Amino acid sequence: MEEIYFAGGCLWGVQEFMRHLPGVVSTEAGRANGTSDSTAAPYDGYAESVRTQFDPDTVSVMTLMGYFFEIIDPHSVNQQGEDVGEKYRTGIYSKHPDHLTIAREFIAAREDAEKIAVEVLPLSNYVPSDDEHQDRLTRFPDDYCHIPLDLLHKYKKK
Repeated sequence: MEEIYFAGGCLWGVQEFMRHLPGVVSTEAGRANGTSDSTAAPYDGYAESVRTQFDPDTVSVMTLMGYFFEIIDPHSVNQQGEDVGEKYRTGIYSKHPDHLTIAREFIAAREDAEKIAVEVLPLSNYVPSDDEHQDRLTRFPDDYCHIPLDLLHKYKKK
């Protein structure tokens, strides 16, 4: 198994979408690249993110990038849907340099590459979100989500 971290606005929707993708083994809502080791600390620069564990024999980072770009506005800075602020920025984070290289190549190959505001950085810190945020939209499907429902569950097996 390998893991990569996706930040795409409110983590509830990103987690719900990612957990249903082929090859994704598990997901966890959390905070990437802040400076604190606690969710009780004041805002420390983190991005709401989803730790995504996947089977590289089933799904590639390049394919995961394609899925991720289905649910984000890659040109938006610090905003996805109605969620506004630095913690809602878009990003790809990993401890594996090859994951970051692939993410950069994916972005560079797009016609709109110069407009893309998705940061691609090494993972420097990760803190899991509190239990109330884990699998939130699975437990409370009527909660707010910036991702349209038909897209949110596009890959969910019936």
